[in-house]
Amino acid sequence: MPKTEHYQWYTEQFAPTELHAHAIEETYYAGRTPFQSVAVLRTAVFGKMLVLDGDTQSSQADEKIYHESLVHPAMAAAADRAEVLILGGGEGATLREVLRDRSVRRCTMVDIDGQVVELAKRYLPEWSDGAFDDPRARVIIGDALKFIKEDGDRYGVVISDLTEPLHDSPSFPLFNGEVFHDIKARLVPGGVYVLQASTAGFHNMALHAKMARSLRAYFKHVRSFYTHVPAFDNDWAFIACSDEADVAATDAARIDEYVGGLRGENFFYDAEAHRRLFALPLYLRRELAQDGDVFD
Repeated sequence: MPKTEHYQWYTEQFAPTELHAHAIEETYYAGRTPFQSVAVLRTAVFGKMLVLDGDTQSSQADEKIYHESLVHPAMAAAADRAEVLILGGGEGATLREVLRDRSVRRCTMVDIDGQVVELAKRYLPEWSDGAFDDPRARVIIGDALKFIKEDGDRYGVVISDLTEPLHDSPSFPLFNGEVFHDIKARLVPGGVYVLQASTAGFHNMALHAKMARSLRAYFKHVRSFYTHVPAFDNDWAFIACSDEADVAATDAARIDEYVGGLRGENFFYDAEAHRRLFALPLYLRRELAQDGDVFD
């Protein structure tokens, strides 16, 4: 890492010609697990930060923008929220947001990297805010692909908080038609599958569009949405999928009722923010309308 007079720097490489640097005030942990490299840092602008394989996963200052966007549009639209499944989500923040809903009877979280979960509990307890100790939480350290194949339960919401499906990522095997079919089979009628779905800038939206095109073969409603996440220095996208619920069209009164019933106060998401999330710019709508590569 390059040095200045006052700081060392964590430099994230978005692309061969694009970098974003964070000034580091403290390094809590840096090492490898059997699955990925991990760093837990404190940065000058965004506070504590989790980094996996050189990519920022979330930061103390704005993780609620990401996690509320990932969780709540899908939860508000789902017909039944009693059982929720999270794939990934090692920090515990996705689990935290789900369990703020009093109607959730059980939330199952499956993450392959138990060391990341333990590091998050030790260094990033604000992310989970007690969710790991909630009696409604079932945390399984294991292979999400194996779990989906063998699990016989059904869920009102399935949330994929996995890393991007790049060829060198441990989550790449979870992005193909067979897995999409298995996830759909795990949904109850009116259920929603939502996933973090890469970047949505005019210059880096190709992977997101590929993911959206792939999912259209399996679900009637496939809706892209996005927001800017400052710590990522990027517009970050999500996809909500369902055969019955058009998440983009969720009524404002339904969202208000849902948000009003959550424990605590939201930082980012409400009915007005919902409209903003799904108001896609023209360049992204054009890209999503194009034919192109899909995950087989």
